[in-house]
Amino acid sequence: MAELVYRPVVGLAQTLFKVWDLKIDCKGSENIPRSGGAVLVSNHISYLDFVFDGLAALPQKRLVRFMAKESVFRHRISGPLMRGMKHIPVDRKQGEAAYAHALDSLRSGEVVGVFPEATISQSFTLKSFKSGAARLAQEAGVPLIPMAVWGTQRLWTKGHPRNFKRSHIPITIRVGEAIEASRDKYAGAITRQLRERVQELLEAAQRAYPVRPKDADDTWWMPAHLGGTAPTPEQVREAEAR
Repeated sequence: MAELVYRPVVGLAQTLFKVWDLKIDCKGSENIPRSGGAVLVSNHISYLDFVFDGLAALPQKRLVRFMAKESVFRHRISGPLMRGMKHIPVDRKQGEAAYAHALDSLRSGEVVGVFPEATISQSFTLKSFKSGAARLAQEAGVPLIPMAVWGTQRLWTKGHPRNFKRSHIPITIRVGEAIEASRDKYAGAITRQLRERVQELLEAAQRAYPVRPKDADDTWWMPAHLGGTAPTPEQVREAEAR
């Protein structure tokens, strides 16, 4: 029944990508297993990251079940779709239920999508990773699949208006080789390895990105260390602490 909802939503998303004339460059999809459980782990720079992460799994004929904040499931429009596609609600006050749900999905052979930074990075750099993805992979006995997206922040991100015009925005996606989550390793050590790999993929996606900011007003989507005007991680932390 889930696919009766999921596949039409995928079709709609692909139609919108054409309408918006997005230039999508995705490499590494073959690293996502064609069968069996896996934890797909991505950076998080946009409200739409889950759409493009899911797109990367389609060549392998996989539909990803994403862990997302519970409020999205209560929305009158997105809620029925999220539930129908078997995504996993996360109530941060009761995280055990979401963890158990994700574990059941992995054990039943699903691909579960996780954003270990938990929230969108407003600096467009990697934040620290929570260890939940590694612990899920260890307990379920499935691999971790690292990936990175770049350019999605130009469509819709925190603190900036949406841009769904036909503006030819490139989206770059890189999927890395699987990381085994051995039970004899500490989850923290696996998480550090995972973050390093996502960082490498993010840098590869940034190097491959075909455009630069058009002018000084267009530098907001570039991180400060690459010459952009996005806030630094330190500035974001200071603003959040106020």
